[in-house]
Amino acid sequence: MHSLLRPAGTQGATPIYLVSQAGLGEFLALPEHAPHEAFLRAAQFEAKPGRAVYIPGGDGTIEAVYFGTEDPAARHHDPLFLGKLPAQLPSGTYRLANPPDDAMRAALAFVTAQYRFARYKKVTPKDASLVVPDGVDGEALSQQIHAIVLARDLVNTPANDLGPVELEAAVSDLARNHGAVMTTIVGDDLLLRNFPMIHAVGMGSPRLPRLIDLTWGNPSHPKVTVVGKGVCFDTGGLNLKPDASMLLMKKDMGGAAAAIGLAHMIMASKLPVRLRLLIAAVENSVSGRAFRPGDVYPTRKGITVEIGNTDAEGRLVLCDALTLADDEAPDLMVDFATLTGAARVALGADLAPIYTHDDALAADLVRQGIRVADPVWRLPLWAPYVAALDSRVADFNNVGTGGFAGSITAALFLDRFVEKAKAWVHADIYAWVPNEKPGRPVGGEMHGARAVFEVVKERFGG
Repeated sequence: MHSLLRPAGTQGATPIYLVSQAGLGEFLALPEHAPHEAFLRAAQFEAKPGRAVYIPGGDGTIEAVYFGTEDPAARHHDPLFLGKLPAQLPSGTYRLANPPDDAMRAALAFVTAQYRFARYKKVTPKDASLVVPDGVDGEALSQQIHAIVLARDLVNTPANDLGPVELEAAVSDLARNHGAVMTTIVGDDLLLRNFPMIHAVGMGSPRLPRLIDLTWGNPSHPKVTVVGKGVCFDTGGLNLKPDASMLLMKKDMGGAAAAIGLAHMIMASKLPVRLRLLIAAVENSVSGRAFRPGDVYPTRKGITVEIGNTDAEGRLVLCDALTLADDEAPDLMVDFATLTGAARVALGADLAPIYTHDDALAADLVRQGIRVADPVWRLPLWAPYVAALDSRVADFNNVGTGGFAGSITAALFLDRFVEKAKAWVHADIYAWVPNEKPGRPVGGEMHGARAVFEVVKERFGG
């Protein structure tokens, strides 16, 4: 269990009372609050959202905490609002005396709000532990928190300490912890094994490109395949990014981080599926060996691609991995990628666009994403836009013309490489929190993976 979680029933924990402004009068009229009512009135506690008041105990400790919450029915309610509380608490062990309807989500927000990336800078932890609320599966909660921390740590690690080799090591650790099997194809072996696009994108760096392949579970179970874009740093290649655009490119492997987090949740939960995790790990660098605008390359599928822009490299490494994954005709195939800035323009930093031909799958993902506060939103695979990818010298170009619908045309590019999978969804995630939010510190984030996990669990059991 995560270090900030305490088993249900732990004694001596300080109670936290959650109360909204609208319900304050009725709440304080309850007999259990009578000893605290005078103090709360003296402190002018009005249950304003985000404000906490401590009831002092006779021995100098905190006897109870009252925290003003948002009205869950409010139009702009943040489902992870409880993440505002831990920063206001001293270290100690706490319990939710009156858990909200979704206690799992509240507990997740409380714990993940305390995440800090402390690899390079000493951070004094202020550990506010939480007793697992009654009715919440503490092990499942811990598994999700572990996945979030794992993904955040990967995204937050700078590229000098996280390249293709280190990303492979992270998957190797995952395989070892869960009894999975992992193989890797590295460097020029990618050409020998027919992964020309992964090789082309990564060959400009001395850190050799690789395809990481993990399998787990009973082969007779439904096949779930997860593909992640693992561009450990993206200079833009010869279409060099400006400095402001390059500053956060350590996060360009955020799709791989989300895929790894999802794989951990599936394996830790022992879902009855045959899982396959594929990570195309490269560094898009500038050198004499770097691929060029105007070059034409074959793909694993045999389709040729003209390179219109070397900064649209993510779809290139994904297309070879998707072709491999598609060969098995998985029951569900999911890919995660920090693919386009156009996705951020369309939906912002919090909301990941998803693309699929499967209406039921899209509806399930949106529904579950809202339920677990990991929102996604469907955008269309609008077929007429595929004409923007036309090329005069190859089967198609890796970028669209006209400057419009960049996220959609990128998804349509990937769509060409999926034929046999029974269901496929592409998630164009940001993998970053630019501004502090409840439960979500600034930095790396695992977007979309928990929504997908809930759909996998719902569809295939667990």
